[in-house]
Amino acid sequence: MGAYILKRLLLMIPTLLGALLITFMVTQFVPGGPIEQLISKLERTDQTDAKLNGGNENIGASDANSTYRGARGIDPDVIKKWEKQFGFDKPAPQRFAEMVWNYVRFDFGDSYFQSKPVGRLILEKLPVSISLGLWLLLISYTISIPMGIAKAVREGSRFDIWTSAVVSFGYAIPNFIFAILLIVLFAGGSYWNFFPLRGLTSDNFSSLSWGRKILDYAWHLVLPLTAMGVSGFATTTLLTKNSFLDEIRKQYVVTARAKGLSQNRVLYGHVFRNAMLLIISGFPAAFIGAFFTGSLLIEQVFSLDGLGYLTYKSAVNRDYAVVFAALWVFTLMGLLVALLSDLIYTWIDPRIDFESRET
Repeated sequence: MGAYILKRLLLMIPTLLGALLITFMVTQFVPGGPIEQLISKLERTDQTDAKLNGGNENIGASDANSTYRGARGIDPDVIKKWEKQFGFDKPAPQRFAEMVWNYVRFDFGDSYFQSKPVGRLILEKLPVSISLGLWLLLISYTISIPMGIAKAVREGSRFDIWTSAVVSFGYAIPNFIFAILLIVLFAGGSYWNFFPLRGLTSDNFSSLSWGRKILDYAWHLVLPLTAMGVSGFATTTLLTKNSFLDEIRKQYVVTARAKGLSQNRVLYGHVFRNAMLLIISGFPAAFIGAFFTGSLLIEQVFSLDGLGYLTYKSAVNRDYAVVFAALWVFTLMGLLVALLSDLIYTWIDPRIDFESRET
């Protein structure tokens, strides 16, 4: 197993470099880079001043040969200063090599527009994403797996039919639409005002006792987790049901029942271990989705300033320093979680031997 783990760790290197390289190459051709963003902002400010002064104002001389869109009328020295500030005065291969070397040391540099180190920005937003993702995974798996098992055992019953209708509805409705519905119903929208509308804590959180802090934190999580988990519950529940049904119909289960083993002994002593392999295989995607991509719209709706929302704003504003750092962190965490899933495979079913499998 040690050789397999080492091989997987070594394979992470080209994967990380490939993801970073593709994104870096794409950003070289996408219009509206960080310098264009500054030019656009400067033009808006200049136009506002011109309207207030009743005339037209320019900054410096005109530069008709500039490679940046909208740069006419801006001093070339200003453009060169910005290029040096963002590192665009160097050739692209050199910039990419320097970025990789810095990222290996987890030195992500400074944000282009927020005047903060990128590492600090990520650490500031991480608690929100961890709160949402960790609790979502814990609650989702705690509820969905037992429900999926119960549906498999009672296949075709009224319980199975009604719960299938509920989880199908949850899977079909977009989570941000459901979030808005929850706000309208339970957060002072048009009906009841049971839950807070925004944030993870109240304004007086620091003055509360420890017990009241826990209750306040949990109370703020109810609506965001419900909105995020409605589709996740459906996916995990149906996946668990189908996986258990496949195992229940196999010959070894029939043999175990013929020997007089109880239902619980058959399910949890024999079926559970084999059926859970399929559930574990989807854990990396569920982990990354819950922590980052899955919480993006929910963070916007409930005013939760997490890592997903930070990455979205940075991509819109062409803050490439934050975008590349977030990509590096996301990819690295995804690869590590995938490796962890393989190790859990071997723990659940020792018959699985990844070292003997050809790659």
